[in-house]
Amino acid sequence: MYDWLLFLHVTAAFFLVITVVVLSAPALGYATDKRLLTIATVAWGIGGLGTILFGIWLAIYVRGYEVWDGWVIAAIVLWAGATELGRRAETGFNAGEGEPARARAAMFHWLRTGVVILLLIDMIYKPGH
Repeated sequence: MYDWLLFLHVTAAFFLVITVVVLSAPALGYATDKRLLTIATVAWGIGGLGTILFGIWLAIYVRGYEVWDGWVIAAIVLWAGATELGRRAETGFNAGEGEPARARAAMFHWLRTGVVILLLIDMIYKPGH
């Protein structure tokens, strides 16, 4: 059971990374396509739901981990922050209201990218555990 939970959790995390990579194109100024934004939104939905669901399930299932461990709570907070930053970025990219909106959307994207990196660091090193 542990192997499957871990596999599904890590696979979901790859979907989060896919979103960050895909949205880096419009953040760098390349033309935004609605299909590209849809792919990113769907990938974040799958990755976001999968990481939180399987992550909490792992924290409950694995002896020695608890949902209230500091690194787990940090991961949940980072996940929520990345989700909100991504929502703002995708809204800005979808709006297509000129350069100021695009620059603001790119800022939210790069902030989310940083938060996702922090989330991955938290998951790998489990500070405080």
